[in-house]
Amino acid sequence: MLRAPGYPAVRTAVRWVSDVLVTLVAGAAALLALFHDNGAPPPAAVAVAFLIATPLLLRRRWPVAVFGCILAAAICAGLWDLRTIDGLALLIGLYTVAASRPRRDALVSAAVLEVATVTALIVVTGGAWWYDAIFLSGMNAAALGLGLYAATRRAYLAELHDRAERLERERNQQGALAAAAERARIAREMHDIVAHHLTVMVTLSEAAVAASAASPERATDVMRTVSATGRRALADTRRLLGVLRQQPGDDAAGAREPVPDLAQLDALIEQVRAAGLATTLEVHGSVPEVPPGVQLTVYRLVQEALTNTLKHAGAGARARVRLRYLPGELRVDIDDDGAGSAAPAPASAGSGLAGMRERVRAYGGSVRAGPGPSAGWTVSARLNLDGGDIT
Repeated sequence: MLRAPGYPAVRTAVRWVSDVLVTLVAGAAALLALFHDNGAPPPAAVAVAFLIATPLLLRRRWPVAVFGCILAAAICAGLWDLRTIDGLALLIGLYTVAASRPRRDALVSAAVLEVATVTALIVVTGGAWWYDAIFLSGMNAAALGLGLYAATRRAYLAELHDRAERLERERNQQGALAAAAERARIAREMHDIVAHHLTVMVTLSEAAVAASAASPERATDVMRTVSATGRRALADTRRLLGVLRQQPGDDAAGAREPVPDLAQLDALIEQVRAAGLATTLEVHGSVPEVPPGVQLTVYRLVQEALTNTLKHAGAGARARVRLRYLPGELRVDIDDDGAGSAAPAPASAGSGLAGMRERVRAYGGSVRAGPGPSAGWTVSARLNLDGGDIT
């Protein structure tokens, strides 16, 4: 109870001036009481009255100790001369304890002061003590109540300040998480777009080299397809990089293109066929209204699977893409009859498959990838069509 309440050892000048003024006011109040009774008091009584209020200079640093010193000094002074008791100093000390210490300390201090007050009144006034006890008890209760109110208000303001800081930290964290999620999304988009287009370009280039001697016209057509694919990859890359460079307030509509959807699967299949991979697309079931996010996920899933097939299935391989619409879900299967399990693990399987799983998991689905039953490689996915994002 005697330890400091947490105030800094070096206080500001304003607090020092405030404590000095409070001490002078408490001493002046005791002095007025001395002069009010029987004329001029002796100098010793004046000195004692001011000495009782002097500990108030340190009331912020050691509130309980200061209150105890003032109470003990008041009791000793009262035994010598009742007029030297500084009641205002006692009330200020009690207020400081209630305002800066835990409620238990405040209640104990108030109880001690109340017992001392009632005891002094009984000894001095005799049978009529309770008239003055009502008034003095009310003063003690007022000092205690004001101190508790000040402590509650200070704690409330501290809680508001802490909550504001916590909300600011959470807002910064949310911003950082959103930025990280956006970077991850753009990284997946870059991987899907660049890897697919570059794989198609490499495959077409090799086909053009092989056909250049026997059929120069065919090689020329293939190289035109390579050029078109390269321009498309360059445009998609510029679009994504433009999103990264975009500043707040810029018009985003001009820097973005429509998000790929299921309607563009036919164009994707044709592009893969032009690269030399015989690919078929099968759609089973009635096509419901599919959310745009699911359509983008399916498009990227098929794109990644066919890109890996182009890289690793080998010459003469064939691929099949199947979309099956079932009640509340969409199942996607991409398989090929190429090298399959006999081929080395795809170099991009780590990031590519991880990107697939992240996209599909956002819609409550799952992805399986591995060797086919007899040969080739199979990628199967299931996506939820009922609730969109699922937590």
